[in-house]
Amino acid sequence: MGGSPPVGTGPGHVLSGPGTAGSTVPSLPELSSSSGQGTPWPPAERMPTAGRVRPGPVGVQPPEAGGGAEGADLAAVAAIARHGRGTRVSRRERRAPGVTPTAHRREAGQPEQRGSPHMTGTAHGGCAARGRYAAAGDGARLRRLGRVSEQPPFSDPGDQPDGDGFDDIVDEETSRDPDLAVIEAGSRTLRTQAGPPQGDPVPTRPADPAVDQALREVEAELATRWGETKLEPSVQRIAALMDVLGEPQRAYPSIHLTGTNGKTSTARMIEALLGAFELRTGRYTSPHVQTITERISLDGAPISAERFIETYQDIKPYVEMVDAAQEYRLSFFEVMTGMAYAAFADAPVDVAVVEVGMGGSWDATNVIDGSVAVITPISLDHTDRLGDTPAAIAEEKAGVIKEGATVILAQQPVDAAQVLLKKAVGADATVAREGMEFGVVSREVAVGGQLLTLRGLGGEYEEVFLPLYGAHQAHNAAVALAAVEAFFGIGAQQARLLDVDTVRQAFASVASPGRLEVVRSSPTVVLDAAHNPAGARAAAEGVQEAFGFSRLIGVVGASGDKDVRGLLEAFEPIFAEVVVTANSTQRAMDPDVLAAVAVEVFGEDRVVVEPRLDEALDAAITLAEEEGEYGGAGVLVTGSVITVGEARLLLRGKG
Repeated sequence: MGGSPPVGTGPGHVLSGPGTAGSTVPSLPELSSSSGQGTPWPPAERMPTAGRVRPGPVGVQPPEAGGGAEGADLAAVAAIARHGRGTRVSRRERRAPGVTPTAHRREAGQPEQRGSPHMTGTAHGGCAARGRYAAAGDGARLRRLGRVSEQPPFSDPGDQPDGDGFDDIVDEETSRDPDLAVIEAGSRTLRTQAGPPQGDPVPTRPADPAVDQALREVEAELATRWGETKLEPSVQRIAALMDVLGEPQRAYPSIHLTGTNGKTSTARMIEALLGAFELRTGRYTSPHVQTITERISLDGAPISAERFIETYQDIKPYVEMVDAAQEYRLSFFEVMTGMAYAAFADAPVDVAVVEVGMGGSWDATNVIDGSVAVITPISLDHTDRLGDTPAAIAEEKAGVIKEGATVILAQQPVDAAQVLLKKAVGADATVAREGMEFGVVSREVAVGGQLLTLRGLGGEYEEVFLPLYGAHQAHNAAVALAAVEAFFGIGAQQARLLDVDTVRQAFASVASPGRLEVVRSSPTVVLDAAHNPAGARAAAEGVQEAFGFSRLIGVVGASGDKDVRGLLEAFEPIFAEVVVTANSTQRAMDPDVLAAVAVEVFGEDRVVVEPRLDEALDAAITLAEEEGEYGGAGVLVTGSVITVGEARLLLRGKG
C-alpha cells in the first residue's frame, strides 16, 4: 500500500511498505529518522529476527516444542504463571488512604519491599517470572513477531534449545506452601474434568428471594452513581481505590482488550482458550446483556449472585473512603471495575481478560499492566468523547499499550493503524498484525457456525469449528488465538503450535450471547447487539451468509446518542420491513424520533412503530409469519445491547 499518510506530525515520520491483499493494515513499516534523511528505521542491524525477539509477553519462559510433550510443556507454563502470580493481600492488610505501602508494612512489622503488596519476589510490582525472564530493551523500536515462514519449526528434538526449565519449575513449586499447592492442583483437575460451562451462558435472577432482594439492593446502590455514559476522563479515582485495596490488579497477569467492535466476543474466545489449557481465568466485560453479574466471570462462568454481593460488601467501606477524599464519587463503572479486580485476586486467578469500558487511556480498567494488548477493529463510535476520526479514536485506545507489551492488532483503517504503531514504537512493544503475522486462512459456513483454518503466530490450525456466525467472528477468533499464543510466548522465540485438539475444543465451546444468536424458530428470531454502522454492516453480512432468509423483518431499538441513520442504512438492503421500538432505559431513543429517521431510509410503507418492545416483537413475528411455515422468513432484533438483552429475556423466558 504505497503513499501512506504520515504516522505523526513530525517531519520524516512516515509509514510505508506493500500491503497484504485483503488487509487495510500496511506491512512492516519503515519509520524514517526524525532528521528527515529518509533512513529506514529501525536499522537492519536492529531488526528483530526469529532468534532475537524478546521472550513471552508475560515474562513466562515459553515451553519448548517437540516430542509429544505438549501437555507437560503447557503444564509447566501454567505452573510458572501461577508462581508468578504471587500471594494476595488479606482484607486485614488493606490500608487507609494516604498510608504509603512502606509505612503500611512498617506498622505491620513487615520488612520493606518494592512493588505491589500482592506480589512476592518482585522488583516493580509485576509478576516474579517477568523480572526473571524478560529481556532488557535496547532503545525504543518497533518490533514485530516474525512471520511463520521466517521461523524454522523444530522438526527434530535435537534442534531444540538445551533445557526446558522444568526442573527449575519443580524446585520453585516445591518451595511453596504444600497445602496450597495441593488445593490448586485439585482445583485445576476439577476444572479439567468439568469442561466448559454448559447451558445458557447468561445467568438468571437468583431463585432465593432473599438473595434476589440483596442483589437488587446492591444494584440500587450502584445506580445512585454516575452511569456508564457520564464520566470525568481520569484514572485518579480508580487508582485511589486500587491503592486502599492493596493493588489487587497486580496479583495476576492480564490481557487487555480495546477497540470499537468485537471486544466481548474476542474476550470470551480468549477466556475459553486459556481455560482449555488449564489456567484459571477471570473475565471482565461490559455492558451486560441481561444480568449485572455476567460482567464478572471466573473459570468461564459469571460469578454467583452471592459472590457478587459479598464482593461489593467487601470493598464498599474502601469505596466510601475514596468517595470522601475525591472531588467526584466513584462512578458505577469504576466501582464495578474495582469489584472485578478484587474478585480476581480473591479467587485467585492465573490470568485476567479485561475489556475496556470506553476508550483506553483514561478508562477505569487502565490501571492494569496488560502484558498483551489486544486492539479489535476501530471505527466511529462515542465520537463526542473519543474523537470524530478513526485516528483520533485510536489515539485514546492506544493508551492500553504498555511498555514492553505484545500488541495484537486486528485489521484497522490505515490512519488508525499508523497511530497504534507509533504508540507501539514509543512503548518498545512487540507487534503482531492481522493479515501479516496471523489471520484467517479460510472459512466455510457450517451447520451451527463456521469451519476455519487459522494462521497463528506459530503456524496453521486447521478444521477449527466456531459456533458463531459471520466473517467478523472468524477474524475475532484469529485475534483471540494470536493473543493466547503471545501470552504463552509463541511467536516471540519459536514457531510451535499450541495443542491443536485443545484449541479446537476451546473454540467449539465458545458462546457469545446477543451476537447473531438464535433464540427462537418458526419463525427464526436472531438477536444481534450491533449499535453502530460498522457493527450493523458486519451483522447484515453475517445474516445473509448464514441464514439466507427469503424475507427478514427488523426490530430496532437504539440509544439516543448513536448514529442511528448509519445503522439503519446498513440494514436497509436486508430488511423487508422494520419495526422501530424502544427499550426500557432513559438512554433509549424515542420511537417516534427513530421512526422519522427510518422513514427517510426505508420509506413510509416499510416502517412500523411499536413503542413497547414486547409488542414490537409480536408485530415482527406476525409479519414474518405471513410467509407461512415454510416461507423462510425471519426476524432480527438489533440496535442496542440493552434492547437485545430485554428481547432475550422476553423470548427465552426467565429460566
